[in-house]
Amino acid sequence: MFEKTIARRIAEWVVSLSIKDIPDEVIEEVKKRFIDTVGVAVGAFYEEPVKIARWLAESSSATRIPATIWGTRKRGTADLVDFANGCACRYFDFNDTYLSKEALHPSDSIPAIIAAAEIVDAPPERVIEGIVAAYEIIGALADAYSVRGRGWDHTVYINIGSAAGAAKVLGLDVDKTEEAINIATNTSLALRQTRAGELSMWKGCAAAHASRNGLFAALLAWKGMTGPKPVFEGEFGFFNVALNGEKFELPPLGKDGYRLMKTSIKYWPVEYHSMSAVEAALKIVDKVGRIDPDQVESVKVETFTVSYKIIVKDPEKWDPKTRETADHSLPYITAAALIDGKIWIDTFKPQRYLAQDVRKLMKKMTIEVNPKYDEIYPEGIGNKIIIKFKDGRVVEEESIYPPGHFKNPMSRSDVEKKFLKITSGLIPEGKAREFLARAWKLEDIEDIGRLIRILVVEE
Repeated sequence: MFEKTIARRIAEWVVSLSIKDIPDEVIEEVKKRFIDTVGVAVGAFYEEPVKIARWLAESSSATRIPATIWGTRKRGTADLVDFANGCACRYFDFNDTYLSKEALHPSDSIPAIIAAAEIVDAPPERVIEGIVAAYEIIGALADAYSVRGRGWDHTVYINIGSAAGAAKVLGLDVDKTEEAINIATNTSLALRQTRAGELSMWKGCAAAHASRNGLFAALLAWKGMTGPKPVFEGEFGFFNVALNGEKFELPPLGKDGYRLMKTSIKYWPVEYHSMSAVEAALKIVDKVGRIDPDQVESVKVETFTVSYKIIVKDPEKWDPKTRETADHSLPYITAAALIDGKIWIDTFKPQRYLAQDVRKLMKKMTIEVNPKYDEIYPEGIGNKIIIKFKDGRVVEEESIYPPGHFKNPMSRSDVEKKFLKITSGLIPEGKAREFLARAWKLEDIEDIGRLIRILVVEE
């Protein structure tokens, strides 16, 4: 037997984490990510996959483990509510990102943590601890190993981190937290086909499913359920089966600051590796105006290997026919930003990504890997755009740390502007501002469900 398994190490650290250990600047960033996650979720209220997931949650009944369906005053069974809220916060691809060996979205765990907090009326410090714990575990796993290279989706780690965060909020001891990790890890494996080729609605729902499973594992462990062990190191455990015999070392947790501080809030609703391409494109528009494809001879984009593999190489990324493919298409995102001089939610409606002008510009575009940007990644995300016009002009721009990147962070004001813009037309501005004022005092909120229920979409 192993002296101390990875699941045990995670459990011991999660249980030991205390609000007293969390610096004020980290708590401030927790608040930003909580507000941002709720905002992008409410903004996606009427999107089809979100409506489907919400119908499922609204169809459930909850007498003992209820949680609030975001954007409504309704409640349902916590794990189904977690799934519905998770689909909403992820659907626009507008929630925060952590880049490492694996690229993922730690805020996908927040719906699980909020649902767990509603179940036990958790005190506010426990909510903050749960978010920090989930981010730390998700980030550490991402630092340890890239599962996409084995054909697994990054949501494997969202499942485990959500279980850890929910266990913290539920107040589980080390033994029960370890069992939550065991159950979550054993059920975590999800195929990377979610993000390959032409992308479906499930792209925006897969992490919600993982978050829901993490919460479910924590709830089972809370009531005494045990899970398979050693789940990472065992004969048919994660290492031997999912990683084909490879092993990884879990890096230290919370040793040199919290990984939450290296997550980046999205400034535009695009796959994160394209964020700097958007900034570079908009810099070009600022210089020469919006681009007319008929005046362009060629567009060259220089990017990095991870970007190329995820949002360039598939033929479908050069011919997007779904919203999900479009927001994961570096060619399309770059063309739309150059022509429109902006990127927003409506950039990813069918009438835009199927339009002939963007298609014409994409046909004049080449994208290649610049080794210089590989050297920078994941600390920075380098993209350069070079446009040659038919009249002989050449213009180029580069971006490495776009707005919202953890090295170029969004302020409170930036987060509020994004929140108000994406909820505009759905939530009365007075209610949106009331939510913001209270959410900035998250450490004082005794009833997280009541805070969420300030935001009711006017149907």
